[in-house]
Amino acid sequence: MTGDDETYVYDEATGEWLPPGQASAPPARAEVRDASGNLLADGDSVTLIKDLKVKGANQTLKQGTVIRSIRLTDDPEEIDCRHDTIKGLVLRTEFVRKR
Repeated sequence: MTGDDETYVYDEATGEWLPPGQASAPPARAEVRDASGNLLADGDSVTLIKDLKVKGANQTLKQGTVIRSIRLTDDPEEIDCRHDTIKGLVLRTEFVRKR
């Protein structure tokens, strides 16, 4: 047994043990865009472009409401948000515009 056995890396994409230089790079995150086509990033602030009824909260978020510090999700059509009165809010990007 040689010391080279420790240099192999498990590549989840192929399911094989490969030398470090041959392992595939992690998949790039898809671009997330708002309703106007602007690129969104973690920490951006967005504004709602229409009134939205929030399921489970019996509340409506009005057009023009500002949502601060968004987080991107694995789905390029959804963003994770916080609002003063609603925790765990997920919005579709088609209903927001970058500030």
